[in-house]
Amino acid sequence: MRARHLAGLAGGGVALLGLAVAALAQGGGEPQRAIPDPQSGRHFATPETLEIQDDDFQNPAFLWVEEGERAWSHAEGSAGKSCASCHGDAAESMKGVRARYPAFDAKKGRVVTLEQRVNICREENMGAPPLRIDSRPLNAMTTYLGLQSRGMPVQVDISGPARPFFDKGEDFYNTRRGQLDMRCGSCHEDNFGRHLRADLLSQGMSNGFPTYRLKEQRVISLQYRLQGCVNDVRGQAPPMGGEEFTNLEFYLAWRAQGLPVETPAVRR
Repeated sequence: MRARHLAGLAGGGVALLGLAVAALAQGGGEPQRAIPDPQSGRHFATPETLEIQDDDFQNPAFLWVEEGERAWSHAEGSAGKSCASCHGDAAESMKGVRARYPAFDAKKGRVVTLEQRVNICREENMGAPPLRIDSRPLNAMTTYLGLQSRGMPVQVDISGPARPFFDKGEDFYNTRRGQLDMRCGSCHEDNFGRHLRADLLSQGMSNGFPTYRLKEQRVISLQYRLQGCVNDVRGQAPPMGGEEFTNLEFYLAWRAQGLPVETPAVRR
């Protein structure tokens, strides 16, 4: 049933896709938003969901925040260090970090997500093993870090050496895939504001991640949600933490430029 609804949404997006691609070709190579007025997922949420999100005592994601806060000062690995050993007070040192990620890492020669940055620090500075993408410990840490940037505008840098990775993420976003032959924008650009069964389609903005998803009853990472989207169109989802989803996450952050970080958001 869900597949039939998705297939129906796909048909009307072909002409709009052409317009979006044409718009991207303008401006001397500078990317142009297909949605000139981006709106956060909270714009499409129910009042009941927003009530949970906006009350830190009700918001269940704060259980993850508390875990992340404890982990921040917990020494791990062969170096006997914690995150705080290098970065001190997260409220100061991590302010604005979530708003700038994903970001190009010159040493690695590629774009890295906030989750990957945490694991790089763990391996290289703490001598600790990396945490599995979308695991509770890693989601707890990134939710805690994201909270330090809450209310700050998303502002990622796609210039210079970061641009090829942005372009790859844009290509992934605009490529039709799966048995339903749909691209990301089939739902989140061509049909946002319309209902897919009980769900109101949003613009697919990433400024609230990590997000507490009521359906999952837990905090989820953006790349976990991306896997779900690809599965919904009956496609073959890339692995979380891999190059394809990392580049896509980078592109999605650019789509959300200027929107405030809402971590930890609550969504259906």
